[in-house]
Amino acid sequence: MTHRTTITLDDDSFAFLNSVAGDNRSAYINKLLKQQRKNALKEALLKANQEEAEDTSYQEELQEWDKTISDGLTND
Repeated sequence: MTHRTTITLDDDSFAFLNSVAGDNRSAYINKLLKQQRKNALKEALLKANQEEAEDTSYQEELQEWDKTISDGLTND
């Protein structure tokens, strides 16, 4: 599904868009937005991982659970 939208660009931005996008400005803008979405997700994951690493009570809980990984299993 596609959607149409109207945006306003200043003269310099419009000229740049025309110079790099060629005849398909929509494809170029879509590509930029997809890349930015990917970058935002990477940043969010990094931030979540950093918060997790700094949460000492969570890290202690993980260590407790790690002890139970082999509970009841034999080394055959």
